[in-house]
Amino acid sequence: MGRLWHLFHALPGLHRGLILTVTLLVTIALLLPSGKSLAARHSDPIPLATRQALEFTLPPVAIEASQPELDWQRFEVQSGDSLARLFDRAGLSPQTLYAISQLPQAGKSLTRIMPGQMIELGFASGELAQLRYQIDAQRTLVVSAEGDGYQEQLDEKAVEKREFFASAEITSNFWNAAVDAGLSPNQIMRLAEIFGWDVDFALDIRSGDHFAVLYEQDYIDGQYAGDGDILVAEFTNQGDTFRAVRYSDGNYYDDKGNAMRKAFLRAPVQFNYVSSNFNPRRLHPVTGKVRPHRGTDYVAPVGTPIMAAGDGTVIASTYNNLNGHYVFIQHSNTYVTKYLHLSKRLVRKGQRVKQGQTIGRLGGTGRVTGPHLHYEFLVNGVHRNPRTVKLPESRPIANSERDAFTKLARERLAQLAHRQNILLAMSNDSAQ
Repeated sequence: MGRLWHLFHALPGLHRGLILTVTLLVTIALLLPSGKSLAARHSDPIPLATRQALEFTLPPVAIEASQPELDWQRFEVQSGDSLARLFDRAGLSPQTLYAISQLPQAGKSLTRIMPGQMIELGFASGELAQLRYQIDAQRTLVVSAEGDGYQEQLDEKAVEKREFFASAEITSNFWNAAVDAGLSPNQIMRLAEIFGWDVDFALDIRSGDHFAVLYEQDYIDGQYAGDGDILVAEFTNQGDTFRAVRYSDGNYYDDKGNAMRKAFLRAPVQFNYVSSNFNPRRLHPVTGKVRPHRGTDYVAPVGTPIMAAGDGTVIASTYNNLNGHYVFIQHSNTYVTKYLHLSKRLVRKGQRVKQGQTIGRLGGTGRVTGPHLHYEFLVNGVHRNPRTVKLPESRPIANSERDAFTKLARERLAQLAHRQNILLAMSNDSAQ
C-alpha cells in the first residue's frame, strides 16, 4: 500500500488529478442505488400477474348507508274493527290513515279487513315506515314511507298447480261419498253446481250412482294453499252419464261441446239442505199418500234459501191461505216457475231476477203439515215434472273454438278414463 502511495506521488500533477476524479466518480456510482433497486423499492409488493387478476375478479366494494332496523308491531283485527280503529290503537294519525287509504290497492284491500287477520306495522324513530298485510296465501300488500308520502307494492308468491283424482260410488248420499273420496266441501258444491242443470241432487240421487273427477289444488312454497279448478268430471245418475270439461274461457261443456249451463236448474234448492236423498216414494206433505201431484216438494229446514230456477220476471209475490207466501216467475213466453209456502219473500212483483238468485226462504205457511217448498214448473201453462222435462238446448261452444276444445276434451276424458282404470285394477287386485 505504501509503495502504491509513493508511485502515485511520483506521477505528474495532471495524472494525479485525473485518477482522483475517476476514483470519486466510481465511489459515487457504487453508493447510489441501481435503477432496478429503485423500481423494486417503489413497486407494488403484489406481483403484476396477481394484481391484474385481482383487478378483474374482485368487485368494487360498495359503501352503503346502514338502514335502521324497524320496530315491528303486530295488530290483530278485532270484531267490528275498521282500518281507522286499528290505526287509532296503533297511535297513528288520521293524516297517515288518509294518505294510505288513497293508494289504489291499499284503499281496496284494507277496507275489507276481517277479524283474525293481522296487520304488521314497522316504525322508525316513532314514525310509520312500513305496513304489511297478507291479503291471501299468495299476495302480501307492502306500504312503505316514501318522502312525504307512501308507496305500495304487491309481493306475490308463485302458485304451483297439482292435479288430483277422486272417484266414488254413492251408497248413502252424495255428500258422504264425496267426502270419503277426499273432496273438500267447496269442491263438492262446485261439482253439484256443474251438473246441476242435468241432475236434481236434492231428490234424484240413488244408491249405485257414481262420479269421477280430475281437479287441481294450489300449493305455495310446497304447502297446500287452496282448491283449484275442476278440470273434467263424469257423473252417472240412474243409468244416465253426464260429462263436463272445463275450457279456457272458464266455462264447462259436455263431450260434444254443448254448454253445461242451461236455461233452468233442475232444483231450486241446494241439495245439502234437503233431507231424504233416497226416498223415491215420497209422501204427499198434506194427504200423507204416495201419489203424484202438480209439483215437487223439498223438505228442508225453515229459512233454507230458495233460488230462481232461471232468469225471468216476477209476476206474483204475495200471500194467501192456501199457498202461504209464494212467488211466481215468468221465463220468456213459454215457462213459468212457482215457489210456495215460503217463510219470507225477498222479491217483488215486476222485478227481474237471475238464475240462482235467492228469491225467498223456505217455510211452512199456508195449507201444509210441515215446512217444505212446493215447486211447480209449467210449460205453455201445463204442469211438467221439472226434474225430467226436456229443457231448451244449451248453447254450443263457438265454432272458432271447436277444434281446440275437441282436442282438449279428448285428452281430458282420456286422462279421467285412465285414472278410473287404474283404480279399478287396484280394487280387483285387492279383492283377489
